[in-house]
Amino acid sequence: MDALEIISWVALAIGILSSLVILVDVIRHPQMMQIMNVVWPINGWFFGPFAVWAYYKWGRLKAKDNNREDRRGKPAKVFLSTSHCSAGCTLGDAVGVPIVFFTGMMIAGSTLLAHYIVEFTAAYLFGILFQLFAIYPMHPDKGMRSALKEAIKADTLSLIAFEVGMFGWMAVVHFGLFSEPPKPNEATYWFMMQIAMILGFLTSYPANWWLVNKGIKEAM
Repeated sequence: MDALEIISWVALAIGILSSLVILVDVIRHPQMMQIMNVVWPINGWFFGPFAVWAYYKWGRLKAKDNNREDRRGKPAKVFLSTSHCSAGCTLGDAVGVPIVFFTGMMIAGSTLLAHYIVEFTAAYLFGILFQLFAIYPMHPDKGMRSALKEAIKADTLSLIAFEVGMFGWMAVVHFGLFSEPPKPNEATYWFMMQIAMILGFLTSYPANWWLVNKGIKEAM
């Protein structure tokens, strides 16, 4: 086992442990917005201890049993909006990877292109679904169709921005970092994906800021 593989296993273990820490707490202190009970643990997987810190600093303020005043500023609220988007993308990407791997799928002779298309499609579906679970409970009187339209408007740009960061890193990994890119049955692959998710979050944050400023998306 080389040094990178050891680092990969450690990073994955930290991510999983962070997710479990958050999961245990959201079970004890459920969020007012139910979808955030799923969002926070997912973000723990790639943001690790930072996600745990952000959850206890900002996420716990939105627990049903919280009595503290919510004094989060706009940067923190946009952070939560981006976290919500990122969790949907991450789940979609995690579903898409094994589909491509186990089917041996290639598009135009490229495995990477197959990953791009399948994972973007899955991420988009999960991203819209996550938005729908956020928007519809806030405005049930407007109906499901209206909520779906709002979800598409709110998530499309932020999701594309997320995938730009993520896919960019995947291209670097595929063409630049390794003579033979790691495969999904290797720890190194998922460590690279953790980095991809972080970069996707960073490229999505400005898009979410703009969407919130324009009133297209509500700050969470």
